[in-house]
Amino acid sequence: MTTDAGDTPLTVDELAARAGVTVRTVRFYGSKGLLPPPVIGPRRVGHYGPEHLARLALIEELQQQGMTLSAIERYLGQLPADLSPHDLAIHRAVVASWAPDTVDTVSREELERRAGRPLAAEDVERLAAMNVVMAAEGSEGDTFRVDSGLLRLGVQLLDVPLSQEVILAARKVLIEHSRAAAHELSQLFRGEVAERDARDVKSLSAHMHPLVVQSLLTTFQRSLREELSEWVIRPEPAEPGSGAD
Repeated sequence: MTTDAGDTPLTVDELAARAGVTVRTVRFYGSKGLLPPPVIGPRRVGHYGPEHLARLALIEELQQQGMTLSAIERYLGQLPADLSPHDLAIHRAVVASWAPDTVDTVSREELERRAGRPLAAEDVERLAAMNVVMAAEGSEGDTFRVDSGLLRLGVQLLDVPLSQEVILAARKVLIEHSRAAAHELSQLFRGEVAERDARDVKSLSAHMHPLVVQSLLTTFQRSLREELSEWVIRPEPAEPGSGAD
């Protein structure tokens, strides 16, 4: 499913076709509050945009993970109301990560088909730097091992104007801090469930995993948005001798 609708508004029929669902499904999700209402245009025709496609893609991913409709309603209800289509795509990538790790060996042609675009040698190098793909041993560059759960997000990052060195450094920072957070949370939960039997611990872990991941993601997004906002509006220091106070 693609989530790129561009700036062209979609009718409900076009939205359903683009998302690979029925019009009835779109209307049903709207009646449940899972989709925001459309913008009413001329002749009272409802128009949909990228945020509707992104939400439908997220709902689809949640269903594939085995969540019931009521669980999906609770999940979406906990998300901030102002999430952009890109934010929703990130949530979808995180939801996909709840599934067991899926690393497939694919041809270059299949890799590009899954990526949804041609991949230059530089693109493959950037995906490898993000640990999304790696050349299969002895393949001479025509067969790759690909992390299916990360591929969509990795392909989106190809269009972000960052050098490979910055991507590698950012990945190192995220891994170090996420491991530290996971360790501290593990120690916290371990003390709480120490007296329970193994089945209770397994059940608690299964329920806590998506909740903790969603909480970390939402908190991180807000913190990063605040940090970037401060960076953008912070005035540049005056150069010596410029006469600024």
